[in-house]
Amino acid sequence: MFIGREAELEFLQNRYDEKKGQLIVLYGRRRVGKTETLREFCRNKPHIFFSCTQSTDRVQLARFSTQLLREDIPARQYISAFPDWERAFLAIPELPYGEKKKLIVIDEFPYMCRGNRSIPSILQNLWDAKLKDCNVMIILCGSAMSFIEKELLAEKNPLYGRATGIYKMKEMGFYDAARFFPNYSEKEKVLAYAVLGGIPHYLNQFSPDLSVPENIRRNILTKGSVLYSEVDFLLHQELRETPVYNSIIEAVALGSTRLNDISQKSLVEDTSKTSVYLKNLTELGIVEREFSVDAKTKEKANTNRGTYRLTDHFFRFWYAFGFANLSQLEDGDVDGVYEYFVKPALHEFASLAFEDICREFVRGLQKKNALPFRFAKMGRWTGKTTVRDASAQNGFRTAETEIDLLAIDRDGKNYLVGECKFRHSPFDYSEYLDTLAKLTPLKEKAKFYYALFSESGFDKKITAEAEASESLFLYDLETIVNFGKQRPSCRAQQEHEMR
Repeated sequence: MFIGREAELEFLQNRYDEKKGQLIVLYGRRRVGKTETLREFCRNKPHIFFSCTQSTDRVQLARFSTQLLREDIPARQYISAFPDWERAFLAIPELPYGEKKKLIVIDEFPYMCRGNRSIPSILQNLWDAKLKDCNVMIILCGSAMSFIEKELLAEKNPLYGRATGIYKMKEMGFYDAARFFPNYSEKEKVLAYAVLGGIPHYLNQFSPDLSVPENIRRNILTKGSVLYSEVDFLLHQELRETPVYNSIIEAVALGSTRLNDISQKSLVEDTSKTSVYLKNLTELGIVEREFSVDAKTKEKANTNRGTYRLTDHFFRFWYAFGFANLSQLEDGDVDGVYEYFVKPALHEFASLAFEDICREFVRGLQKKNALPFRFAKMGRWTGKTTVRDASAQNGFRTAETEIDLLAIDRDGKNYLVGECKFRHSPFDYSEYLDTLAKLTPLKEKAKFYYALFSESGFDKKITAEAEASESLFLYDLETIVNFGKQRPSCRAQQEHEMR
């Protein structure tokens, strides 16, 4: 059963319905579901789906010719293979699909280009001279994101300005990922997402009929399972010096977020080298450099600023629990690793993913015009604030602080401040006061709204405060996880809490 990707399918269908020729570039990291999405799009449409391989140019052309000539095109009457790529591409408009688009998908297009560097130029010349005016839709798909962005689409490269559509596919959000496990409880859906993220290939490895703990044991920690070797396989496919990358990813997964800390933890003495490794991991969609939501352009340009985090939840899980206990797992001690390492820490581990879910929830509210204002940017906020300290000379000291979610409107006149608690106890009123105290550096001529997100509800004092306030909104786990079904507004949820 195909799940999700409605936005991608709608984008492709809209281009398919256009009368003029279409040259689409669709790309994204490995395992994100590009091929399956394209196959779903092509279903019930006449088409050719060609999957490139890592082979020589002659072999690639021969395979492409064979697939094209299987169709009832005029050329099949007098040749068994095309002599060159130019004549092969020129045969696309001859596909016998009547008035329907001549649809052809070239999957892993970078493999084709590696075998023959002139292919982008050939395609560009043919597109300009003929194909753009034909009833064709050519989709170029690939996982080599750096190659596509720098070699195909960048200025001064052959296909620059020719593509009629460019779509970078990202991993699924929480709400689509949760659809893989329709019978899980709200908490189990959060835990599964925290472990697997939104990569369809990973989500497909879990059985919806097994519990999260049993799935972790069988389908991640057991040697021979697909996910047991997934990280090692992907790194070897994409990168050299995998031992160094292992050390760097492990450092980030275990809490080192700043460049110097990552260098020290991974024993890479030169931070400039560490920066290059992190850049490569960022291009693969495994790591991201994060800044406070109010960071200026100058700060973002400084390579020593910002914090690093793993964007891939499964990588974070594997390096925290699998890679760190690999010797025991190789010996088959799956139950021991789960009971002593995974089980005690899994709930806390999921708290970071819960923050991502809450941000996705707020984006959904905005799409439904269910927020008190429209925000222009949203993210984590970091800064300094004044806290009480009896040992300090004046009874106060300056400390680093963080807000899980801060959304700001275009004019900076409205702020939505969010705190996320994924734990077994209710959100405490004193923690709400702590949130208010963190805002000292943000005191401006602006209106503040507050959104509190909690797995286990809220204490009576916060609930009473929300009943009397028009700027404090409370969201429990049921509301957050089931948002795709209920779609409540801020006010609707507040009224629910009041009842």
